[in-house]
Amino acid sequence: MPLSWNEIKNRAINFTHEWANETSENAEAKSFWDGFFHVFGISRRRVATFEKSVKKLNNKHGFIDLFWQGVILIEHKSKGKNLDKAYQQALDYFQGLKEYELPKYILVSDFQKFRLYDLDNDIINEFELKDFVNNVHLFDFIAGYEKRVYQEGDPVNIQAAELMGELHDRLAKIGYNGHELEVYLVRLLFCLFADDTNIFNKGIFQEYIDLHTKEDGSDLAMHLASIFDILDQSEDKRLKNLDENLAQFPYVNGKLFSERLPFASFDSEMREMLLKACSLDWGKISPAIFGSMFQAVMNPNQRRNLGAHYTSEKNIFKVIKPLFLDDLYTEFDKIKNNQNKLKEFHEKIANLKFLDPACGCGNFLIITYRELRELEIKVLKELYKQEQFIDINIFIKVDVDRFFGIEYDEFAVRIAEVALWLIDHQMNVKVSNKFGQYFVRLPLLKSATIIHGNALQIDWKNIINPPQPSLLKGENGIDFILGNPPFVGKSYQNSQQKADMNLVFNGVKNAGVLDYVCAWYLKASQFIQNTKIRCAFVSTNSISQGEQVGILWQELYTKYKIKIHFAHRTFSWSNEAKNNAGVHCVIIGFGLENIDNKRLFSYENIKGEATEIQVKNINPYLVEGNDLIISSRKKPLSNVSEINFGNMPNDGGNFLLTEAEKQELLKVEPLAEKYIKPFLSAKEFINNEKRFCLWLVDIQPQELKQLKYMNERVKNVQQLRLESNREATKKLANFPTLFGEIRQPNTDYILIPLLTSENRKYIPIGFFCKDNIVANSCSCIPNADLFLFGILTSEMHMTWVKYVCGRLESRYRYSNTIVYNNYPFPENVTTKQREKVANLAQKILDIRNNYPDSSLADLYDRLTMPNDLIKAHQNLDKAVDLCYRKQPFSSELNRIEFLFNLYENMTTPLLKTDKKKPSSRSKSITK
Repeated sequence: MPLSWNEIKNRAINFTHEWANETSENAEAKSFWDGFFHVFGISRRRVATFEKSVKKLNNKHGFIDLFWQGVILIEHKSKGKNLDKAYQQALDYFQGLKEYELPKYILVSDFQKFRLYDLDNDIINEFELKDFVNNVHLFDFIAGYEKRVYQEGDPVNIQAAELMGELHDRLAKIGYNGHELEVYLVRLLFCLFADDTNIFNKGIFQEYIDLHTKEDGSDLAMHLASIFDILDQSEDKRLKNLDENLAQFPYVNGKLFSERLPFASFDSEMREMLLKACSLDWGKISPAIFGSMFQAVMNPNQRRNLGAHYTSEKNIFKVIKPLFLDDLYTEFDKIKNNQNKLKEFHEKIANLKFLDPACGCGNFLIITYRELRELEIKVLKELYKQEQFIDINIFIKVDVDRFFGIEYDEFAVRIAEVALWLIDHQMNVKVSNKFGQYFVRLPLLKSATIIHGNALQIDWKNIINPPQPSLLKGENGIDFILGNPPFVGKSYQNSQQKADMNLVFNGVKNAGVLDYVCAWYLKASQFIQNTKIRCAFVSTNSISQGEQVGILWQELYTKYKIKIHFAHRTFSWSNEAKNNAGVHCVIIGFGLENIDNKRLFSYENIKGEATEIQVKNINPYLVEGNDLIISSRKKPLSNVSEINFGNMPNDGGNFLLTEAEKQELLKVEPLAEKYIKPFLSAKEFINNEKRFCLWLVDIQPQELKQLKYMNERVKNVQQLRLESNREATKKLANFPTLFGEIRQPNTDYILIPLLTSENRKYIPIGFFCKDNIVANSCSCIPNADLFLFGILTSEMHMTWVKYVCGRLESRYRYSNTIVYNNYPFPENVTTKQREKVANLAQKILDIRNNYPDSSLADLYDRLTMPNDLIKAHQNLDKAVDLCYRKQPFSSELNRIEFLFNLYENMTTPLLKTDKKKPSSRSKSITK
């Protein structure tokens, strides 16, 4: 009876270690091949002979190194010799062999490299000695197992995800859907992976489908059901006369195959899809594939609602390294020569528990588990480096049952459960190779706990049952909370998500403007009270900007005493998913402890690499400094003119005119000219487009009656407002000649577009006379002067905007109450300084006028900005800087830290803050 594959793999690993350093053909070749056959439980003497004499083509006698007639011819060389010549030498022997003696295989080797020629199927497989255990299936004909042809395919990638997605869609189309479909597809996923990674004997799943099911697919579902059933049966409970083709599948357990599912239904095309999936090399799967697969089979319209997005390994490391992994490796390096401490450390990492409360397909948990297993291998190497043999089954302690997740979508739950088993198996294979023993966890006795439900409705304290103690004494044993919750802004939240927000932020004022991800921050902060649990979430950068900071972080700081431990400032988040879009994100790590050496990661290029600095404190704007919060303010903090929104027509377009429409109107009603004013929305202002409006504030009733076409437009406005569902708009119908909201300055004013591109170094700001009607897509500052204009269009103010304003996608969203009213304008400015800033501001306006055919969008584009305008702004920046201090600002961070400190000074005693100056940073470390 053939050896079990487990025993063969154990022997293969031992063989690899024994012969790792052999080089000489003459010295040890015979012992080498005796050992090779022993791996498969075969005595070489019984089947093969050394130095068989054969007459070659030139009638000279040669000697085959090792020959098993009708099966295999082996030619052996010293290390580094040419294997092509060895193969040609083997072919030369065929002339002297009888027909029945001709081998099916030729194997050539130089101790460290093997090349196997399958002559019947014209297939060549080459591998190194260190990879022998992963290629023993190629020699199943030696072990006594039937040989099959296995098609090597490309590594599993996005195409594989799409292929499974197509199969999902076909099954759903015939009515096999819902929970049953999700479980069914994940079972297939497990089988595909198991078929290529020695959980099953190599390729038996594909072979079974290919050889034992009809080409029309009519009996495929029946056979799959049989396979699923047998995978859930231990060997002692299987029928004695079970078909040997089914008996070869191992007992898996793990509850994956325990549920009885209704039969699916396949046709020839669907069967071909499954076989095509089988032909790919699923052994090379990466954890990110599971997220990609999840996306491929989901309805794209549901992705935003369910938060279905996955994360690349690179981005996952940005979370887990500063959260816990760097600290663990630092501790390991310090104690790796101390056996007692190393054993304690091993127990520590084996007992750490992780929760991802928005786990999706489990990518954060998968990578975290893999990295803990990698660390455990290093620990074991240090602990037992002096011992010749250790029973690895006893010493491997890190297991999947320490990992917990919550996920809204059941399909993702199933994938996450299986994915953790699969990464566990990958790591078991690595352990086998490292320690020379075949190590596998079958049947599956432990599993991760992935809860199917709404994380914002679930009490996280009930995740582990019963509660277990933890080294960090966290609630129910959890040590770290991490993940990538859904990115859903307030405008995109559906009714369920709004209900979730209301539940979590019950009683928190103005919480309706918060992004959905904020709810995870609050839930985590509540969960970790009185513990040492540390958390880290990926978020849209909006939670560290604008009005959200004042609402979210005020709650986290004052009520829950949260401290930020590390942060990745804004960077571009992307992955390998099809049609993925880069999102501007931040990562924030936090807990209750006020740790030393907090870590701040900054990106000069948001698509590039981070530079790390160690700081004493990180505020919610992700800047070094005290824990200040800039809340909405109705009046300016400084002694400057007040800012207002522009005018809102609420007219259905009836008050607005293009240039052509203006000219047409004046042809028939020239008396209307005095009521037509330039109209400035952000779009027209930035793009140098002309638009006009009817400004009828002072029109007399008799005049309006005489202007027929204008009168018709006014009637349209009245009718539109009467038909509105809003009561306030209906009331405006009583004033049909007026804009819905009027805030037009009676003086010259500064115009600031409320929304502008983040790609400009400066927001284009305008200076206009009162006859230009400003739209509500802009803000305006009446009674303005050139000094104020100069300050607002400077790099200093732009730095404040970048950190404090809110964002729409990545564009700046200028806020009157957050940005302008809180901006710390310079104080104690001399007359000379004011004049210089005003003169340089006028210079900028003059230069703009020199380019009448260029829009502000052109003039402030980083690529096309004219040199004289660049120079003018640089001169203005220097003059504004000197209004604040004589010492130059070395960087953008230096500027914002100064402005935040100035803001704190100006708001005292309104804010009670720690007035300690931020300590100097350590030298930069490029990551």
